[in-house]
Amino acid sequence: MNKVSIFGGTGMIGSSLASLFIQNDYRVNIFSRFSDKYNNSELINYSNYGNAETVAKIISGNKAVINLTGNSLGAKRWNESFKNEIYESRIVTTRFIVNAIELAEIKPECFISVSGVGYYGNTENAVTEKSNPGSDFLAKLCNDWEKTALSAERFTRVSVIRLATVLDARKGALPRLLKPFKFFIGGWFGTGKQYFPWIHINDIVSIFKLIVENENITGAVNAASPDTVTNKEFSKTLANIISRPCYFPVPKFALWLRLGEFSNSILSGQKVIPEKLNRHNFRFQFPSLHPALSNLLTQ
Repeated sequence: MNKVSIFGGTGMIGSSLASLFIQNDYRVNIFSRFSDKYNNSELINYSNYGNAETVAKIISGNKAVINLTGNSLGAKRWNESFKNEIYESRIVTTRFIVNAIELAEIKPECFISVSGVGYYGNTENAVTEKSNPGSDFLAKLCNDWEKTALSAERFTRVSVIRLATVLDARKGALPRLLKPFKFFIGGWFGTGKQYFPWIHINDIVSIFKLIVENENITGAVNAASPDTVTNKEFSKTLANIISRPCYFPVPKFALWLRLGEFSNSILSGQKVIPEKLNRHNFRFQFPSLHPALSNLLTQ
């Protein structure tokens, strides 16, 4: 039986990903500090991070090691202290996993680490995996994060998944975006003209599985739906599905008061093209926004 190890496996993506692998007869090892969040299964084993030598024994011979760790970007208002927490939670843990891979007696067949489309910074141009990184904090974070993960290429096949906003009915960004609309005060952010890259939870876990099982996929992978919409288009579609108005923008100063510097990332965007997935003939289950949101909001 194939084995996969997932670091940060009790979050939104991790729990769905673990379920998908179990359905496909994988044995899953979850590395998490919050193991009580996941239902028990005979195919799931929980482990604390421990030291690199102990982790190396667990991941030795695995089909894949997957890294989903990192503090939530929108957990609180950005200041220098929280920005440092965001950075350390990604770089330090990724470096730890790479070290464990190096120590593993039988190297895992692949290492997949997440990154984000924030890698590209604020740009009006369409971006593919070959596009250059941006220069703001989030872009520099993603760039350093990817370089740390790609240092494992000395030992195994490595891929970094540049995540768009992942849409899930119960967790993540969608419930937060939905809340003001339920109170009839929802709207788009700023001008609303910035692109809003997104992806359905079912598609992102399928992308992980594709990369695990296709040894020809390496390096950066843009994980975003091919339906490139603006923030205003996204907001109006969301409002339409739940029969709520969407007439006015959320002003920049309101976002700044709530989120600090992170508001700059929300008020900017990227037109992300999933070129590598297209090249490998990946079929999105939800390539268009309206069916994706309808599926999530009418469950």
